[in-house]
Amino acid sequence: MTPTDTARAPEPAEVSEEAPRLRLGIADYLTLGNALCGFLAVCALAAAQSAHLAAGASGPLPKTAMATAVGLMMIAASLDVLDGRVARKLGGSGMGAELDNLADVISFGVAPAFFFVVWGTISGGTWTLPVAAAGAILLAVIVRLARFSCQAPGADYFTGLPCPFGAMAVVTIVLLDPPLLVGVAAVLLVAWLMVSRMEYPKPKGRKAYVVLGMLGTGVVLMVAWGLGLPAGDALIYLMSALVLLFIVTIPFYVIATRREASRVE
Repeated sequence: MTPTDTARAPEPAEVSEEAPRLRLGIADYLTLGNALCGFLAVCALAAAQSAHLAAGASGPLPKTAMATAVGLMMIAASLDVLDGRVARKLGGSGMGAELDNLADVISFGVAPAFFFVVWGTISGGTWTLPVAAAGAILLAVIVRLARFSCQAPGADYFTGLPCPFGAMAVVTIVLLDPPLLVGVAAVLLVAWLMVSRMEYPKPKGRKAYVVLGMLGTGVVLMVAWGLGLPAGDALIYLMSALVLLFIVTIPFYVIATRREASRVE
């Protein structure tokens, strides 16, 4: 036996940092609810599309199906706002950020992209352009989330349109039911905004409750629209137009505010 045989293997360096907690917390269950809502939205649209094609019907999908899918996506967006606040107050697990990104891909990437494909193939009679535009949205969401994960936390602004707002923009485009080429162009613009350097303020503090209130109001309006209540169509069109106006004008407001602040200084 040589000295090498009897030599003791070096001890591994002790890890000073505490290992991340890998058990699901309350915030993680909210994130999983986000993912589940996105999946159920896709299921609702797929079932409605299958029934629509099997019946040989013409025109758009039934309002109830679209209202269900959009309502589920809005609930997913609400849970996306809540899980971060809960994680900050109660503490999150080591899986929180990864779960959040995976859930967002489903609810704000796959679900709105599929919604646009279903609308485009039914209203436009072709699948090429709707699938291309929907693919652009899905890829933009993936790139947007990957870039967000690499950025330093704590900034007051998002770089690029946040994924939930991008999903709501796609939804509102479908609800406005424009000509196919206009819808495709609008969706491509949304995809560009998501990966652009445009800055959008983060919904911190009271702003988060404002966003939650807007989403809750949107769910109520979708229920009214789906049930065919009076003025439901007008309210949905108004809400959709306001959402798109908000998404397009906010970056310019941020730029103007910063210029004004620099002049004062």
